Amino acid sequence: MSADSQLAALREDGRIVIVGASLAGLRAAEQLREEGFAGSLTLIGDEPHEPYDRPPLSKQVLLGRSLPEDTGLPRRRAIDAQWRLGVAATGLDRDGRRVLLADGGEVGFDRLLIATGGRSRPWPHETEAALDGVCVVRTRDDTAGLARRLARRPNRVLVIGAGFTGSEVASACRERGLQVTVAERGEAPLVGALGGVVGDVAAQLQREHGVDLRCGVMVTALEGDAGGRLKRAHLSDGTVVDAEVAVVALGAVRNTDWLAGSGLAAGPRGIACDAGCRAFDVHGIVTDDVFAAGDVARTPHPLFGYQFLALEHWGNAVAQAEIAAHNMISTGSQRRPHLWMPSFWSAQFGVNIKSVGVPSMADELIVQQGALEAHCFAAAYGYQGRVIAAVGFDHGKWMGFYKRLIEQAAPFPPGFPGVDQRSAALRPVPARFPDPTLPTHSPTVTLTGHSPSERRVVFTPARA
Repeated sequence: MSADSQLAALREDGRIVIVGASLAGLRAAEQLREEGFAGSLTLIGDEPHEPYDRPPLSKQVLLGRSLPEDTGLPRRRAIDAQWRLGVAATGLDRDGRRVLLADGGEVGFDRLLIATGGRSRPWPHETEAALDGVCVVRTRDDTAGLARRLARRPNRVLVIGAGFTGSEVASACRERGLQVTVAERGEAPLVGALGGVVGDVAAQLQREHGVDLRCGVMVTALEGDAGGRLKRAHLSDGTVVDAEVAVVALGAVRNTDWLAGSGLAAGPRGIACDAGCRAFDVHGIVTDDVFAAGDVARTPHPLFGYQFLALEHWGNAVAQAEIAAHNMISTGSQRRPHLWMPSFWSAQFGVNIKSVGVPSMADELIVQQGALEAHCFAAAYGYQGRVIAAVGFDHGKWMGFYKRLIEQAAPFPPGFPGVDQRSAALRPVPARFPDPTLPTHSPTVTLTGHSPSERRVVFTPARA
């Protein structure tokens, strides 16, 4: 049978399985049907819920403005799929083209899309993690549980980790009038994602809004009472924080454990893929029937030195899922690359934060509009003499402009004066990013290196 005949048979009668029933999985399924795939389509998800939107969880839901069950993703079209919800994938038999399930079942496929995303990095000490009051925020059920606890108005909430999730949780607590302590092992909030210069601004914002921010410290132990309820935390500087709720916000781990032994280039940082979303095996050879999309995928990007990027971004999950779906049912000449520009946003302490590019790759930063001290600015990031990222605090309107500079490989610093003359006088300064190998610093873009044959990376959990 010719390649064209095989493709026609796949499109008409083939079996496509999507593991991961969230944003990327749903959008991929919709795209497959949009492009004429008429075969069987199965979506497998370890949560009992149909796909829902995650960004509102740490924002509107924690503020009590939305209910967790109101976060369902809208459907762009009917997908006529078999849903296997509430059952996790436990293994992949590539030779037999089978996905193994936790309930003992299996699902065969002709094409497989892995869109399993990530999970919250848990508190590393199981006994302490099991205390009543110790929470993570990732899933709908996680957030619903935390929202119920906050509604009971605890005397104090401890947030462990000041990345975007931790900072948004702290912001929601303060908006609800709750006392909150944030413990961050780095020098400032958001330091892993945006560097120390911008992190200093984030620290000022938190303290101005009444957050008890502790930087440069680690939580060494969580202590419970006789009933197994959290009552206090011990910090590395010898201090103690009494708290009824502790939110562990130490970043995410990609959901690739179930792929152990499958022969794919999968590990804690994700699945290595080519620009067309086809997964590599452990020898660096591209597969033609296994694809990946969303947070779990690592793909090379020419604008960033062809390094493999793992992107925890809503827009990336959608765009990558659509590319993967197209390529799964297309010939080589019709396939498209995934070259989405990294971008993200956050709302915290009354400020809208937006970014484009890969800030964590930068070594320098310059403020071009506004001023750091006003908490209202746009800054460009530079690496090896070119613009590679930008961030805006209440200056989101400038991100499209900086996106074009990044795409053009514009020189750094940009060759134009800042609108604000105070900023125009500012020279580039070190961006001050921490050691990226520290597991508790979790930027929204992860530079995962060049080697697609990386078999495993093991972090030895440290006291956070």
